[in-house]
Amino acid sequence: MLFLGKYNELTIERLTSVGLYLSEPEGAEVLLPNKYVTEDMQVGETTRVFVYKDSEDRPVATTQTPKLLRNEFGYLAVKEVNSYGAFLDWGLEKDLFVPYSEQVTPMRAGESYIVFLYLDRRTDRLLATAKWRQNLDNERLLVQEGDEVELLVAERTDLGYNVIINNYHIGLVFYNDVFKKVTVGQRTTGYVRTIRDGNKIDVSLEKIGYEKTEGHADRIYELLKSNGGFLALNDTSSPEEIERALEMSKKNFKKAIGGLYKKGVITLEQEGIRLVR
Repeated sequence: MLFLGKYNELTIERLTSVGLYLSEPEGAEVLLPNKYVTEDMQVGETTRVFVYKDSEDRPVATTQTPKLLRNEFGYLAVKEVNSYGAFLDWGLEKDLFVPYSEQVTPMRAGESYIVFLYLDRRTDRLLATAKWRQNLDNERLLVQEGDEVELLVAERTDLGYNVIINNYHIGLVFYNDVFKKVTVGQRTTGYVRTIRDGNKIDVSLEKIGYEKTEGHADRIYELLKSNGGFLALNDTSSPEEIERALEMSKKNFKKAIGGLYKKGVITLEQEGIRLVR
């Protein structure tokens, strides 16, 4: 069968005046229009294409790269709004539709929103919903403390940033753990800091424990090399100065330069730290 909203590995069956017809093992066929056909595509070979529905509600294949696959979360911009709903730019010729019933607040053209892409079983159409929370699951956790995870920053809260973890869970990055610029829609790597009662997941944007300290030391060392061997920062610098220059907390900065000093990599001066040549 053809998988709408996903990549499919299909066999090239025949060339026609409108494009190539591709098939899956059970015999279902889909058209790859001429504008996506390349010279290296040969009858009998397989090709990887994305399958969705065109403006006439027919399955169609494309070699374009969508910004979002089925059952995934993303941050997409609204191109147009009409009496039926909103239409999002997801990188394909046909825009992605969000019915009004799937909007938390009325969407506006030019704004971007976190959405979830799903296949509506009633209409067999790909739709997006801004009610993304209902598609996350923290009942059965697939992560544990210390795990490296992929994050999508979903929204700001009073405590910090809610993040979507591995396209499956929801977690929180507290503001006091943020030492670099973070924006809604940003994708980044994070680390599971703590799993609290009720399967609430606290996430750090930096490695935890010894590895984290080593990473900070490496960052300081590289910055020293690129700045002529000197940084006008030391343990008397303000937390704001350190965060602005290095995207780390003063606590982590002090640990890192302490380690570098003990190894004889740097010297500590009144005005800053200097690389030992």
